[in-house]
Amino acid sequence: MFINLKTYQMSFKKFLPFLTWIPLVKNTWKDDLIAGFTGTIVVIPMAVAFAMIAGLPPVYGFYTAMITPVIAALFGSSYHLISGPTTTSSIVVFAIISKYVNPETEMEAFIALAILISFMAGVIKLLMGIAKMGKLVNFVSNSVVIGFAAGAGILIAVKQLKHVFGIKVPLGSSFYEILKYIISNIEETNLYVLAIATGTLLVAIIVKKFIKVLAKLHMLIAMIIGSIVTFLIGGETLGIETVGYVPSNLPPFKIPEFDFDTMKMLSSGAVTLALLGLVEAVSIGRSIALHTHQKLDNNQEFVGQGLTNIISSFFSCYVSSGSFTRSSVNYQSGAKTPFSAIVSAIGLMI
Repeated sequence: MFINLKTYQMSFKKFLPFLTWIPLVKNTWKDDLIAGFTGTIVVIPMAVAFAMIAGLPPVYGFYTAMITPVIAALFGSSYHLISGPTTTSSIVVFAIISKYVNPETEMEAFIALAILISFMAGVIKLLMGIAKMGKLVNFVSNSVVIGFAAGAGILIAVKQLKHVFGIKVPLGSSFYEILKYIISNIEETNLYVLAIATGTLLVAIIVKKFIKVLAKLHMLIAMIIGSIVTFLIGGETLGIETVGYVPSNLPPFKIPEFDFDTMKMLSSGAVTLALLGLVEAVSIGRSIALHTHQKLDNNQEFVGQGLTNIISSFFSCYVSSGSFTRSSVNYQSGAKTPFSAIVSAIGLMI
């Protein structure tokens, strides 16, 4: 029996999609290098913000932004999709786990559950990809995704109001309780905190809207200026809290804390995270493909996202998905292959 070598090669490349684009890098490495380093700069403030939204220390945002883009680049199907921590995944992680553990009093337990649910969501994504269930995303309406994202955005904004006004809101307060408490205690507002928060936000908006050359870096610029002003006025003595110490080490290898009862408790949340993450990733990849005319394989994207969450959970990462901002910047910066995602991750490690 003779084996059709061409068919064998095609099957092998389908299983290991990076074999298709790696040969292209010898001609595209300059473009990918520029896009990759641009992505590194853009992700720094995002990694901090998303981790805090998820209720985790900032360093876990960096861990997730370092590891997940590499795995997704190697096993995904889109040439421009960048994976990492996202608004949606972060808010859902917080919403699910905070029902069982309060991150402000039981941080170690909270982190353990966040990593475990990432592994579980990854397994679900991988199984869906192996079962060739990629067509399922076609049944999810754009209105549903937009509505969910808008709702998540409002919830995130309200959860951060205590940091904007400098008011100590009681632990575990709900959406309505936070609003009610802040309105009732508005006289306790720390004007220095409010001024720095408002000023930083305005700088970000102004840079993005009016300084086109620096528009991609608006968040980083705003954070730098806000931090400098805080330092110059002696922020800590005025009640302006800082993010605190962020370890300068690479993601440590650690096996998730597998426990049957805990996994059973998190199962419904893992399914939710998996489905939302897949819809988000495929939608972003598809929107960019409209411009690049790349033919995407939804099933392969499911597999790639699944392997990303499974492997990264062993390196202290929480659940990730396709990042719209990073993917858009990656494409607009001239990236040609997924090598740009790997460059971005390496740059962040450095």
